[in-house]
Formats: sequence, structure tokens, C-alpha cells
Amino acid sequence: MREFDLGPLLRSTVGFDTLDKLFESVFREPARESTYPPYDIVKLDERRYRIVMAVAGFGPDDLEVVTEDHQLVVRGRLRRKEEDGVQYLHRGIARRAFEHRFQLAEQMRVLGASLENGLLVIELERILPERPQPRKIAIRSG
Repeated sequence: MREFDLGPLLRSTVGFDTLDKLFESVFREPARESTYPPYDIVKLDERRYRIVMAVAGFGPDDLEVVTEDHQLVVRGRLRRKEEDGVQYLHRGIARRAFEHRFQLAEQMRVLGASLENGLLVIELERILPERPQPRKIAIRSG
């Protein structure tokens, strides 16, 4: 197991509490099976991103895409349909429930999701804040 001491970093920063929590969750959480379903994360330009997930056999009613606490959560729950008289000689399409979590930066916004040809496409955009201007802070006495 990896041990990281973030003390020196956190002693000289203010307001980065979420960074500490992110490192804790990544390095202290037990390893999960994150290869199913397979997915790509694509950077389209400086502000736009795309997550593409291969969800063969899932329909729009079987998938849920939500944001919770700076996380994008994708869930797949396949409703089993009984197929009378069908005998599989080989069953290679996994068709099992899954939950995938992607940690989002505070500036990330999910624009939408679409399902086409067995691919779930989630569009994301980084909202660029205005550059803060220098500001003089008055010092009160007494």
C-alpha cells in the first residue's frame, strides 16, 4: 500500500480540503473492478471533455447518469428479459449491473448524455471562472 504525507502541502494552502479528501479516497479505497464496462475519456479542447462508455445490451431505461457531490455516477441495471426456448452456445456479452464513479473538478459541468449504437456518450465542459483582480485589503486597528 502506498503512503503519502500531504502535511507539507496542506500546511501552505487554504481551501484545498477537497484535494485532501480526493487523495484519501483514491489511495485508501480498496481496489474496485473498474474495467467493466470499458470506457474512454477524451479531451476535445481546453474546455470540453467526453466520456464514452461501451454499454452493449443496455437501453436508455437501463442506464442512470447523475452528479452527486462532485462525482459523475453512471449506473447500469439490466432488466432481465426471459427468452423462451433460447439456448446460448456462447454468451460473450457481459450484461451485468455496474456503477462507475468519476471525480469531477468543481468547475466541471455535465452538458448531457446520449446513447447510440451501444455507446453511452457523456459531454462535459469546464466553466472557466473570471480571473480574480488584485484587491487591497484594509487593515483595521483596535
